[in-house]
Amino acid sequence: MTEPSPAQRRISRRIAGISESATLAVDAKAKALKAAGKPVIGFGAGEPDFPTPDYIVEAAVEAARNPAMHRYTPAGGLPALKEAIVAKTARDSDLAATPANVLVTNGGKQAVYEALATMLDPGDEVLLPAPFWTTYPEAIRLAGGVPVPVVADEQSGYLVSVGQLEAARTPRTKVLLFCSPSNPTGAVYPAEQVEEIGRWAFEAGLWVLTDEIYEHLTYGGATAPSMPVLVPELVDRCVVVNGVAKTYAMTGWRVGWILGPTDVVKAATNLQSHATSNVANVSQAAAIAALTGDLSAVAAMREAFDRRRQTIVSMLREIPGIACPEPQGAFYVYPSVKGLLGRTIAGRVAETSTELAELILEEAEVAVVPGEAFGTPGYVRMSYALGDDDLVEGVGRLQRLLSTAD
Repeated sequence: MTEPSPAQRRISRRIAGISESATLAVDAKAKALKAAGKPVIGFGAGEPDFPTPDYIVEAAVEAARNPAMHRYTPAGGLPALKEAIVAKTARDSDLAATPANVLVTNGGKQAVYEALATMLDPGDEVLLPAPFWTTYPEAIRLAGGVPVPVVADEQSGYLVSVGQLEAARTPRTKVLLFCSPSNPTGAVYPAEQVEEIGRWAFEAGLWVLTDEIYEHLTYGGATAPSMPVLVPELVDRCVVVNGVAKTYAMTGWRVGWILGPTDVVKAATNLQSHATSNVANVSQAAAIAALTGDLSAVAAMREAFDRRRQTIVSMLREIPGIACPEPQGAFYVYPSVKGLLGRTIAGRVAETSTELAELILEEAEVAVVPGEAFGTPGYVRMSYALGDDDLVEGVGRLQRLLSTAD
């Protein structure tokens, strides 16, 4: 077939190569079926099922009435929000910064992309522990980089080792993308392993992009220390991304940030000044209220998530063919379903976790996200950020369906 000319090519190769967000697609399909009257229970969405706390909403309402908030503001973020991020980072992570180290972004996704676009040249490689969040490899490719998956499985608790990372490193490696607590697995790296990985990255001359969006959602005594705090010499080559979405149930408000060396932040701010300009001022005002308030809202959410975490793990482990490690953070479980593949379920055979997820949706009206979306086929991700009753009903449906596997 003749290669189309540039004028004939309707979609650029760069954009045509992007995959749709699998998690958002599953969530959208579940909501559409529910709207059509189907009793679908969705375990796909990566967002708290709690409302944004009232005091944060009230701050937004007040900001909406302020004419100063009806105008352009600095592309890099409101000075008051930058100050709040600096104070919050010192309070929660013990990491010192200044407003010059901060760029306020339209959610965590923009923070990840802009950080990568600022750090990477075409062909630069990024070590990407897998299972990984679906957006990471797409953002790396969009920025011109090459994702290099480093796979960990349930035997290691989904934690990659320094040995694995070193084996994957090449002369083209520039960045390690690190996330703990992890989406999709809920794995939390212990402090000694975070420090070991950080020291290895420093000695290897690599940059680290560390995603701390789930920092406050840990359970069973686990903690999520910040890598540049444990390895201070890494600070000049480390970029932290974070946001208010998960901690304060503010996924729809779209406020995240980059915290890093001033030259990186200045360059990323230049990019944002042409891409989107400032984040919506009303959302920034809400974020100020969130960050300057206490953490009582997240404490209540964490208690509920911990209860649901224990319930879902216990129920999934009762299903023959499923192996489910206990997550220590975020609000996801990532069970292996390899023991169910190739078996007959409701008269059908699923050979892949994608096919199994489709079978589950059609036969049990339960939505889960297949592991193919996270770089590791043979698994499914299930969010337990949904009501207790729905959780028990949904996993109960899985028990009834999957226990018939022949």
